[in-house]
Amino acid sequence: MLTDYFLAHSATFFASGWTQFAGGFAVAFLIMLLFGRPFIRAMHAFQKKGQPISENVPESHLKKAGTPTMGGILVIVAILVGSLLFMPLSNPTGWIAIAALTMFGVLGFVDDYKKVTSQSKKASNGLTPLTRLVIEGIFVVILAYLINRTMPPYIAENSLAIGSGIILPLGIFYYVFAYFVICGGANATNITDGLDGMLAKLYMPVLVVLVVALYGATRIGFMDTVMFLPTASGLYAVLGAAFGAVLGFLWYNTKPASIFMGDVGSLALGGFMGTVAMLLKSEIIMGIAAGMMVLILLSSFIQTMYFKATRKITGTGRRVFLRAPLHHHFEEHGWPETKIVDRFFIVSILFSGLALVLLKFA
Repeated sequence: MLTDYFLAHSATFFASGWTQFAGGFAVAFLIMLLFGRPFIRAMHAFQKKGQPISENVPESHLKKAGTPTMGGILVIVAILVGSLLFMPLSNPTGWIAIAALTMFGVLGFVDDYKKVTSQSKKASNGLTPLTRLVIEGIFVVILAYLINRTMPPYIAENSLAIGSGIILPLGIFYYVFAYFVICGGANATNITDGLDGMLAKLYMPVLVVLVVALYGATRIGFMDTVMFLPTASGLYAVLGAAFGAVLGFLWYNTKPASIFMGDVGSLALGGFMGTVAMLLKSEIIMGIAAGMMVLILLSSFIQTMYFKATRKITGTGRRVFLRAPLHHHFEEHGWPETKIVDRFFIVSILFSGLALVLLKFA
């Protein structure tokens, strides 16, 4: 809105993507700081008992009982306001990114609401996994179709960029690939959100990589490995707002957390991350940057599959990890929560550094 207004009045300063990024960041961050405490009080009053502590987490988490959840609502609002104020409203890429954020956020809200109102300690007290996967699949089909419409004519439809300007047409399998990228991102962030401050800290290095990929995609010659995507310029304000909102949320979510993000935030940020990566044709790079979150997701998958397989074969289920996901395994080893978060953060930075190297030279 503001960008379009100032550009209409010849304020070319707002034509810069970095101006839009800074504006989106500042607005979203200020919203988090100014409204964070009143929002937490409102969630306390609404939820009464807060988020129920799952029976599948270490006993040390019992002291977190009563902490309100659904902090992701404010994160989404901050991103939406920052984005809409500073992104060019005629550019479709920004709208697709915030559509992904909103759709996955609504799904997460329904899941959170069921958990809070039921106060069940079962891990499955929200939506059933099948229901969630089906709904996410519908979202992906819509988003993948829209993403294809933003691609310039020199990029084949339903295609994958695999580096060095190589485009691989996938046909109908593009939608299967999109499901793994977008839903995989949503579920990775969802499972990562298990310790105070961890999702925010692991998410921000990935955002840095996506911002660099965005710059490369909108500047001819800056990165030979990145496709030139002029319409991607609509993502500057959106990524800036996401960065500001996540950083602002960390102010309240750092240990001991005053509020949890909840599924409404973690699913929204994950679906958003995967969608932006597809808009930038940087899906593989994003997967590398989010390597720590991928490892956390894989640990949960491996634990479940191994337990089911060994129970079927031997009659007694066995485990690879002391407890899954991976961060709970280290908690069972006696690592303090802050040490786990900080070390995972370091590994996330290393993965993102590798992604940046590959982004420039692969």
